[in-house]
Amino acid sequence: MNMNQTVRFSTFDYLKPTEKQLKIMEYVRGLFKSLVYGLSAELPDGTDKATAIRKIREAAMWSKVAATRHGNGAPRLDEEA
Repeated sequence: MNMNQTVRFSTFDYLKPTEKQLKIMEYVRGLFKSLVYGLSAELPDGTDKATAIRKIREAAMWSKVAATRHGNGAPRLDEEA
């Protein structure tokens, strides 16, 4: 698969996570949730808090993508997960 095919496939096609990848996603999601709960309890409400939480949500979404792909964007196949 050349780079153009890799980018197209990894960017726009759905990759169903394997069972192992789902477990990784669940674990990482728990880490992010704990962080957000802690920040929500300790930081005063305002735009800075909202921005911090929004960026954490963004990082959480990208971590799910990272669980299903290699660093170059190519999909991690079942036998590689």
